[in-house]
Amino acid sequence: MPLILASTSPYRRELLARLRLSFDTQRPEVDETPLPGESPTALVARLALAKAMAVAGGRPGDWVIGSDQVAELDGRPLGKPGDRERAMAQLAAMSGRTVAFRTAVALVGPEGRQLAALDTTTVRFRMLARDEIARYVDNEQPFDCAGSFKSEGLGIALFAAIESRDPTALIGLPLIATAGLLREAGFALP
Repeated sequence: MPLILASTSPYRRELLARLRLSFDTQRPEVDETPLPGESPTALVARLALAKAMAVAGGRPGDWVIGSDQVAELDGRPLGKPGDRERAMAQLAAMSGRTVAFRTAVALVGPEGRQLAALDTTTVRFRMLARDEIARYVDNEQPFDCAGSFKSEGLGIALFAAIESRDPTALIGLPLIATAGLLREAGFALP
């Protein structure tokens, strides 16, 4: 069965490759702007499905995976910072705080079949001094990452603790949930 990852994220591509299934990637054209009053949980679920649907529309016989991640602080979504100043501000806001990272995955298949899952990972940040934040941001440049860090890299040094059912969710694709959805769709996995 053809499988497409609706993403150009190298992080998601590397994660999905761990499942040893053949797949292609395609960029989904989706507006990621939150809707008025939309909760971070609703936002991430909507975007994961929208990404999968955007690609599935042109590939009716294929299975398409869409995923999205949003950091939630004080009930508000934090997206990808895009630049140094926003990354510094996000990390300063999270210093000493607990942040929920919502990662959704959607699988869309033939005849419009839809499967979805949501993972929540809680990250407790240690108290971060401004110079620590600057050193981190300058070293890793996490401008394309929700929450302004890469947990698989130097970003792990920013944390006091991580609570998660799936350690891959924080990187961008919850593989435990993804593997479950793929098995439900008929893919052969161990």
